[in-house]
Amino acid sequence: MEILMLLIPMSVVLVLLIGAVFWWSVHSGQFDDLEGPAHRILADDDGAAAPEQAAPPLTRVKQAAGTGP
Repeated sequence: MEILMLLIPMSVVLVLLIGAVFWWSVHSGQFDDLEGPAHRILADDDGAAAPEQAAPPLTRVKQAAGTGP
């Protein structure tokens, strides 16, 4: 029964903290544009990558070590 004297105030503080973080995120613009990032990733132009960026990771490691083609 004595543990309730500790758990109830802690849960109230936790709820207030979560509410404050949610209020801050809404008013700072975190949820303004939910559609934009989904459309930007579909419109990404991967064909303009430089050849060294398009190489597989193992090839880049070999080239950096001087052992690859």
